[in-house]
Amino acid sequence: MMHVFVINSGSSSIKYQLISMPEEQVICSGIVDRIGQQGARVDYQATLSGKEIKEYKIMPIPDHSVGLQAVATFLTDPQIGVIRNPDEVKIVGHRVVHGGEKFASTQWITPEVKSKIKELFPLAPLHNPANFLGIEVAEQIFSKAKQVAVFDTAFHQSQPEIAYRMAIPNEFYQKHGIRNYGFHGTSHKYVSERASEYLKQLPLKMITIHLGNGCSMAAIQHGKCVDTSMGLGPMNGLIMGTRAGDIDQSVIFHLVNQLGYSLDEVNTILNKKSGMLGLTGFSDMRDIQAEIAKGNQEASLAYQLYAYRVKKYIGAFAAVMNGLDAVIFTGGVGENDRMTRQLVCEQMDYLGIVLDPVKNEGSKQSVQEIQREDSRVKLLVIPTNEELEIAKQCFGLLENRTVA
Repeated sequence: MMHVFVINSGSSSIKYQLISMPEEQVICSGIVDRIGQQGARVDYQATLSGKEIKEYKIMPIPDHSVGLQAVATFLTDPQIGVIRNPDEVKIVGHRVVHGGEKFASTQWITPEVKSKIKELFPLAPLHNPANFLGIEVAEQIFSKAKQVAVFDTAFHQSQPEIAYRMAIPNEFYQKHGIRNYGFHGTSHKYVSERASEYLKQLPLKMITIHLGNGCSMAAIQHGKCVDTSMGLGPMNGLIMGTRAGDIDQSVIFHLVNQLGYSLDEVNTILNKKSGMLGLTGFSDMRDIQAEIAKGNQEASLAYQLYAYRVKKYIGAFAAVMNGLDAVIFTGGVGENDRMTRQLVCEQMDYLGIVLDPVKNEGSKQSVQEIQREDSRVKLLVIPTNEELEIAKQCFGLLENRTVA
């Protein structure tokens, strides 16, 4: 048994899980929320002697170091802790959003790896700095543990050049690495492998659809990503909670040159004020459903736009792979929002996609089939588990397995 501590460090939060490997057993989990803000708190959940424990603490958390130290205090608490001291943690696995072209696989964190992660800050300014900070803090608290970086972009490094290159002057790619990278790779990898195990059918041509506050899709053939909806950064592709997704570049120039917005303001608009929030005033799909129930036509249209964009990518990816065997829904919205799944799958029988409305209402399972019997394409709902996938890759690296 080995303890792997998984950290998903955001700009103002730290999600964490302590997982026993290779048993894949979650020992404890939680989140440090609102770092540097009022109302900051640490949530902690564990199972001890068959009893579930849930605790939280509201406290000043000015930075990630204080937040992670508070987690360590919970972990080692004499009454509710799950370890005696931080040295029992053998590996700390870190989610790092952008690995550029430098990292196509999971990496031991060395000074050189840290330096390269810093070089990639401009490609993911909202994510990589927070991920890097999580690494530095964990190195101090879990000083005896091996630190491992698992990159969101790594799974998408199998894309062929025709999928990831952009039609801009070559020097921008050759000198600056500007190309399509893709994100949510840890989630896409996890659910695609779960689908392959469940269907016992290889090779599979599948499309994985990760729908949460951030949304992306991947075309996966023979277990490898061949195309994905996100690009240089995580704003492209699908309509998201607050992000616009695909947009005509002319809109940016119009906002700057004709309407007088600065580039920083446009970035904020497209990243934080657009998507479902911009269309409806709400970013949470549950709130938008409530508005639809009240007869809000803007909310209803937004739902149609959201599903329409997903449908377009299904068609594009089916064309890229010259076929389709399975579509997988995952992420908070993909797993829980039956209306989204229904709208996405409507009038898709030409591609062999036929949803069963009764199965679509079904209870949560590890893998839920929601297609009608005459559907040529399997439609699956699979809960994602990025933390477990990170732990598996960390353990695989330790065991000298190949980690893609």
